[in-house]
Amino acid sequence: MTMPMMAQTTYQPSDSIKICRLLDEANRQTSVLWLARQFLGVPYVAHTLEVNDDERLVVNTRQLDCTTLVETVTALKLCAQNGRKRFADYEEALRRLRYRQGRLAGYPSRLHYFTDWIADKEQMQIVEDIREPNPPFTAVQTVDVSYMSKHPNAYKALKNHPAMVSDIRTTEQALTGLRVRYIPKRQLRNHALLRQVVKDGDILAITCNKPGLDIAHLGFAVWRRDGLHLLNASMLHKKVVEEPLTLYQYMLKHKTFTGIRVVRVRER
Repeated sequence: MTMPMMAQTTYQPSDSIKICRLLDEANRQTSVLWLARQFLGVPYVAHTLEVNDDERLVVNTRQLDCTTLVETVTALKLCAQNGRKRFADYEEALRRLRYRQGRLAGYPSRLHYFTDWIADKEQMQIVEDIREPNPPFTAVQTVDVSYMSKHPNAYKALKNHPAMVSDIRTTEQALTGLRVRYIPKRQLRNHALLRQVVKDGDILAITCNKPGLDIAHLGFAVWRRDGLHLLNASMLHKKVVEEPLTLYQYMLKHKTFTGIRVVRVRER
């Protein structure tokens, strides 16, 4: 696999070609949802960031999981709304999203838990964490994360570099106890109310009750006549899709899913 590296970036030529084409087609008014739909059909592949022994910025538009889809599209949106057209501009935007305060400083600086990602990007004024009105934001999640430090062998970097587990545990301890408001699963039936709160292209972070985790899955909001749907990199469909089921129907099929947080990219 050809993997050019510029300023600690790993990518293939087809990645830079696609990014530059999309940035050339986009403008300041281009929506998140339009950008997300340019990746429909891209294969779902997990662990695409784990290709180097040392931490580098990875750009991969050929294979996506739920997190890298959200980051890829959001980075494109940040470039488009600021009139940025170069691949180097995209690299900078992606780095700002993926790492704490936008600084790549090894594996622990990557925002592995999405609660951490939301808080960090809100602090950087890149996104807004929507928490009201109540209803539908009637539930509160008390964050309790420990999955990575308890399962280090599931992560290539932690397996190869056990000393980093303590850094990950420190991050987990800082997040644990944080209380965040979300829309519980039962409220997702109320489409009339949801339409006042959730917009096309909002990032939907699915909360869960799986031990040690905060967010189970990510995607983008899509409104259709029959209600709210999810555009996501789907493990089930093995590609990026707009789910045929409404979000409420989709959530009912996953017992550990408890509701959604709503995150919106700030307009410039």
